[in-house]
Amino acid sequence: MNEIICPHCKKAFKVDEAGFADILKQVRDQQFDKDLHDRLEIAEREKASAVKLAESNLKNTLQEELAKKDKELAELKAENDRNLAEQLAKKESELAEMKSKLDKAEVEQKLTVAEAVKKIEKERDELAGDLKSKTHEMQLQEVTLKDKYEIELKSKDEMIERYKDMKLKLSTKMVGETLEQHCEIEFNRLRATAFQNAYFEKDNDAKSGNKGDYIYRETDEAGNEIISIMFEMKNEGDETATKKKNDDFLAKLDKDRTEKKCEYAVLVSLLEADNELYNTGIIDVSHKHPKMYVIRPQFFIPIITLLRNAAMSSLKYKAELALVRNQNIDITNFEDNINEFKEGFARNFDLASRKFKTAIDEIDKTIDHLQKTKDALLSSENNLRLANNKAEDLTIKKLTRGNPTMTAKFEDLSDKTE
Repeated sequence: MNEIICPHCKKAFKVDEAGFADILKQVRDQQFDKDLHDRLEIAEREKASAVKLAESNLKNTLQEELAKKDKELAELKAENDRNLAEQLAKKESELAEMKSKLDKAEVEQKLTVAEAVKKIEKERDELAGDLKSKTHEMQLQEVTLKDKYEIELKSKDEMIERYKDMKLKLSTKMVGETLEQHCEIEFNRLRATAFQNAYFEKDNDAKSGNKGDYIYRETDEAGNEIISIMFEMKNEGDETATKKKNDDFLAKLDKDRTEKKCEYAVLVSLLEADNELYNTGIIDVSHKHPKMYVIRPQFFIPIITLLRNAAMSSLKYKAELALVRNQNIDITNFEDNINEFKEGFARNFDLASRKFKTAIDEIDKTIDHLQKTKDALLSSENNLRLANNKAEDLTIKKLTRGNPTMTAKFEDLSDKTE
C-alpha cells in the first residue's frame, strides 16, 4: 500500500499499487502535456522573434545599401555637374577667344573666306554630282544583276520542274536505266578511240544470285588483263525504305565485285544530292571496302581513265607475273603428273600387295588344312596298328578267361576234335 497526502486538506489516505500507478500515470501525462504545450509556446515565440529579427536585419541592411547607393549617386552627380561646368566654362572661354581672333581677322580674311566658301561649294556640287552618278550606276548594276539572277533563278526553277516532271513520269527502274544509259552512251562515244580493247557490258550473269550493273574489263594484245571494274549505278529513284544512302549499297557492290572477280568497284550515284563530300569529286572509300570509289556521273569517264592509267604502269609486272604463273602452272602440272603416277603406282602396288597377302593367307590356310589331314591320317594309321596288334595278340585262352561257359564249350570242342 502507498500513502498519499492531499495538498489541500493535508489528509493522508492509502491506495493500492494499481491505483497508485494509475494516479502517477495521470499526473505524469498531465505534466507531459503541460511541458509540451509550454515548449511549443516558447518555440513559437522564439520563431516569431527570430523572424522579426531577420526582417529587421534585412530591412536595416537594405536601408544601409540604399543610403549608400544614394550617397554614391549624389557624389557622382555632383562630380558630373562640376566636370560639366568646368568643360562649359572652358568651351565658352575658347569660343570667346576664337570670336575675338575671328573679329580681328575678319576684314583681312573676308575675301579669302569667300573664295574658300566658293571652293567648298564647288567641291560639294562636284561630290553631289559624283554621288548622283555613282548612285545611278549602282542602281543600273543592281537592276542588271537582279534581272540576271531572276533569269538564272527562272532557268533553275524550270530545270527543277523538268526534273520533277521526269521523275514523276518515270518509274524507279526507268530512272535507274536512264543513268545506266547515260554512262553507256558516254563510254561508247570514246570506245573506238580510247578503249579499243575494252569490254563494257551489262552484268546479266545471275548464277551466283547477285549481279552488278556493268562490268568493265580491258586486256593487252597478249591477253593479259590490264584492269577490271564492277560498276553499280544508283539514282534518287532507287531509294528504298531501308536503303537511302550511298553507304547502304557498298556491301552488296563489294560482294558482286568479289563474285565476278573484278579488281575495282565503283558506285556511280546521284543519292545524297546535298552531301558536300560526294559533290567534291572522286571519293575513295577503300577504308570500308578495298579498291572501291563513289562518284557522280560526270566523273564516270575520268575514274576509268585514272584507274586504267595506273594499271598500265603495272602492266609489265602483270605480264611477268603471268609468265611466272604459267611457268608455275607447267611445273605444277609436271608435279601433278608425277604425283598422279606415284599415286597410281602406289595404288597398284597396294592392290598387288593385298592380293599377294591374300594368296599367302590362302596357301597358309591350305597348308594348315593339309597338316590337319596329315595328322588325322597319322592318327588313323596308329589306331589301325594298335588294332592289328590287339588282333594278333588275341587267343582262345584270353577270350575264355573269366567265362566258364565259353571255357566249357571250347573244351568240349577240343575233345571232340581229338
